[in-house]
Amino acid sequence: MAKYAVNPEAVDNARKLIDARQYVLDSDWGEAQPRADDQNAYLEKHSWDEYGAWHLGLTDGAGEETKARYAFVLGDFRRIHRTALIASVYRASEWRHKEVELAAHDLLQYLDAKTA
Repeated sequence: MAKYAVNPEAVDNARKLIDARQYVLDSDWGEAQPRADDQNAYLEKHSWDEYGAWHLGLTDGAGEETKARYAFVLGDFRRIHRTALIASVYRASEWRHKEVELAAHDLLQYLDAKTA
């Protein structure tokens, strides 16, 4: 099973987007999450660092500047999705990636506090 480290750039990016009110509070994450074509289109116009800032997890051992390096996407490359945070908490918890789970949980709590 892959192991993941928390991506601090993604945490910073998520907090900035939340502070700037760039979020979606209610979405069907299964429909809204970026597909491979969306990812490729984003990478055509943005750097790997910008792409990585949308992913809460960094895959241990994966090569730099590869999609395999990044996991737990937090939004649609424009806005954070609350349902993406919930999915990240759930999936990280399910597979016992505790640091990622807690980071996603903290971001979810931060979003909820800002929108209460």
